[in-house]
Amino acid sequence: MSGKPKLMSQIKQLLRLYQQGQSKKFIVRSLGLSKTTVNAYLAKIASSSLSIDALLDMEDPALEAKLHAGNPAYKEIRFDELKSRFEYYVRELKRTGVDRRLLWEEYRLTNPGGYSYSQFCFHLSQQLIAARPSMVLQHQAGEKLFIDFAGKKLSYIDPGTGEVIYCHVFVACLPFSDYGFAMAVRSQGVADFIYALQLCMHHLGGSPQVLVPDNLKSAIVKANPYEPDVNQALQDFANHYQMTVLPARVRKPKDKALVENHVQLVYSRVYARLRNQTFFDLATLNEAIREKMRKHNQTRMQQKPYCREERFLAFEKNVLRALPEQPFELKYYKELKVAKNNHIYLSEDKHYYSVPFTFIGSKARIIYTRSLVHIYAKGEQIALHVRSFSLGGYSTSKEHLCSHHQHYLDRSPEYYLQKAQKSSESLSRLVQLIFQQDRYPEQLYRTCDGLLRLHGKSNPESFEKACLLAIEHQNYSYRFILNVLENKMTDQIPSVNLNRTLPEHQNIRGKDYYIQLSLKF
Repeated sequence: MSGKPKLMSQIKQLLRLYQQGQSKKFIVRSLGLSKTTVNAYLAKIASSSLSIDALLDMEDPALEAKLHAGNPAYKEIRFDELKSRFEYYVRELKRTGVDRRLLWEEYRLTNPGGYSYSQFCFHLSQQLIAARPSMVLQHQAGEKLFIDFAGKKLSYIDPGTGEVIYCHVFVACLPFSDYGFAMAVRSQGVADFIYALQLCMHHLGGSPQVLVPDNLKSAIVKANPYEPDVNQALQDFANHYQMTVLPARVRKPKDKALVENHVQLVYSRVYARLRNQTFFDLATLNEAIREKMRKHNQTRMQQKPYCREERFLAFEKNVLRALPEQPFELKYYKELKVAKNNHIYLSEDKHYYSVPFTFIGSKARIIYTRSLVHIYAKGEQIALHVRSFSLGGYSTSKEHLCSHHQHYLDRSPEYYLQKAQKSSESLSRLVQLIFQQDRYPEQLYRTCDGLLRLHGKSNPESFEKACLLAIEHQNYSYRFILNVLENKMTDQIPSVNLNRTLPEHQNIRGKDYYIQLSLKF
């Protein structure tokens, strides 16, 4: 009875004819079986503990299992001995340098009559397969997005230098529809990873509930099968798009089997089809990848009456969460001490940003994006600046400075003229003359500061006489007026009528002259 087992429906016909008392020769002619086959089956029936009626009542698979019990080799003593050591062998294979040949050599030392190397490997492989069964997962529409980087790279040529620039390929897929996305980026760094993920979200037109990344450093800081430490940038991204990050376990590719399979599909449907093309920039390369992925998603799937794009558009796209109005900006975090000049120094920009002076000497938490710098202290935002890339420059808000420093920034000829007008008429005239001098502005500001301070602690009449004396002698310095006051030189000058009027004269134009629209001479 060598060769392929016969159909059980045919064997049941054999049993019925034999039960009816037909001869073996008749059975051979009626069923088209060989005499050897008929004899072999009748011998099996005779040795069976079951009656012919009981065998006829069995379903075909059960009858086949009864008549074809399998290879008796699995019932050998040497197999039982090998089976008892399977758990040990599986554990040893995980150790460094241990392979199957080494285990087989040790096995043959204790069992000289044991299995050959090929049979040893076969039985061990069967055990490894049986120990790791696969489970079919049922995915919900819009629930998860699997992401990974392909192991192999694509490239383009820098037209300026002729250098070949190798790029990593980001791959993502929605497990429900198996809809895929791929693009090339310069690296697997955090910035490029988040950028690719953001473009993926906008390509899909929505965000899923759960993000399932691999354990790459851009996504996971410290891997753990139960509670991995997720990179803060990816957490910020997930919060912005209202997603949960659930990383795959380390060395468990079945956790994201669909994206692993999608990587293989990208190799055959993108890499292979672009192998003879040359690209000269990243944008052109990504345009070609986008076109190949579009065709891939529109290709009819095997054993299914639809393509990936049809299933995605029909059942999944409308259940994805709406994207936020504001695009995500990658956040960077720092903790810095506020310097005595009430600024923090952001070394990435080599730039200084101001903080309210009351926080000098305290720690500040810095959160900065590509466009803004947020500064926090004691749980509250104390400053906000537009990010500047001016090397060594200062971004200073006037409100952050103390009153003395604010006064310093406010200094100008107009500022001092307004202050002088409120103090004294002669001081106002003197300040006007001071700013008519051809001197460095800082020197003029200091002279005015000195005069205003001197006015505050001097006798108003004496100070008024000193100013008039300075104007008369055309000496507009702080030191001149200070000497006049200290030496009491104003005592020798008659009292000044601060409210005196000009003497009568003919050179009077009157107010009508100044309110006319056009001057008439």
